Amino acid sequence: MIIEFAVENFRSIKTRQTFSLTQSNSDELVGNTFDPNVLSASPLLRSAVIYGANAAGKSNFIKAVKVMKDIVANSAKNNQRGDKLPMTHFKLCDSTIGKPTEFEVIFIAEGIKYQYGFSATPERIIEEWLYAFPKSRPQRWFIRAFDEAKDEYVWDFSSFFVGKKQTWKDSTRNNSLFLSTAVMLNSEQLKPVYDWFTKILNVAGINGWNSAYTAELCAELDSKKDVLKFLNAADLDINDLKFESKKIDASILPDDMPLEIKERLLKELEGEEFLEIKTIHTTAQGKNVLFELDDESDGTKKIFSFAGPWIDTLRNGKVLFIDELHDSLHPHIVKFLVNLFHNKKNNPNNAQLIFTTHETSILDQDVFRRDQVWFCKKESDQATEIYPLSDFSPRKGAENLEKAYLSGRYSALPVVSTLELLGECLG
Repeated sequence: MIIEFAVENFRSIKTRQTFSLTQSNSDELVGNTFDPNVLSASPLLRSAVIYGANAAGKSNFIKAVKVMKDIVANSAKNNQRGDKLPMTHFKLCDSTIGKPTEFEVIFIAEGIKYQYGFSATPERIIEEWLYAFPKSRPQRWFIRAFDEAKDEYVWDFSSFFVGKKQTWKDSTRNNSLFLSTAVMLNSEQLKPVYDWFTKILNVAGINGWNSAYTAELCAELDSKKDVLKFLNAADLDINDLKFESKKIDASILPDDMPLEIKERLLKELEGEEFLEIKTIHTTAQGKNVLFELDDESDGTKKIFSFAGPWIDTLRNGKVLFIDELHDSLHPHIVKFLVNLFHNKKNNPNNAQLIFTTHETSILDQDVFRRDQVWFCKKESDQATEIYPLSDFSPRKGAENLEKAYLSGRYSALPVVSTLELLGECLG
């Protein structure tokens, strides 16, 4: 479960932007909230949506979550000494150039609330910290900070944090996280924190997932039934799915691919297999007809690719971040996908969904509480600002949120030139 995420000095995000899933005091749509029953944690929201103009920074917010996840997962395991970290600072201000990017997340893992964060430049981790809340008062487990004057790290470990601290500290490279290094070297105490990033937190960009995620889930008979239920609930008229394992050969590579590249790829992938996916539709006469998945519409392919992650997330209480959920999908499908998270029967383990979209019709369909809606806009200095609908104190049930947003009441809209101005530019 996620409570809060904050990021600073990352791509179009200049100042610290904080995004919260904490429930307000409103009594609207109580099914959209849940109580995690964890010390020091308030009731949380099952989902949240972010609206905003193109190029306002919505995708950069999602990328920030993914970069943090990837650094936790890979910095100790895959990075070699001297490898660059994927940090991109805000480039349109002298004060942010060369300064570290900072990420912080507050979340719940295995019944305990944690607050973890780090700041980094492409060359090194600058600071890293972890607090735990197994009781009502926070426990500081560790703090790591780089002293530039002495060209060394200052470490602070509390008595609450146990294990081979000196070994883990000495093994932590400048471009790797202490959290990741300690877990790689068998810190049991930190595993729930690391596992939350690698097993619970999932992030998808505009293209979503590839179909393999869903296909692999279908290897289990019960999961295949769940996928078919999901597809039929989305009104896709797919009666069955067929999967066939095939070896990778030259026939699956593009004809116009250079021979040298083709031969190198085939050598690297020699002996590996892939799943060929076919959908089965039934004619009015009762005859089954097979279709290649690539022959289906873009919307059908996207829903199929979502089926696996959606079912896995709802079944196991995970956290899902998605950029531009509406892409290639009908508004009713978007509503259907979101409402799966709001239904306790479908979401028994309190999974959470956070997504960006341009689809405004779901704003006034009793889908969201007012505290679930966020906006993203560019300020005059071209920096991204993320802010909640609650900042505008909309009247419960009395304000048409879609109409108010599209009229500019909440800002976060593109400024579009008139046809006359466009004509002048083209002329």
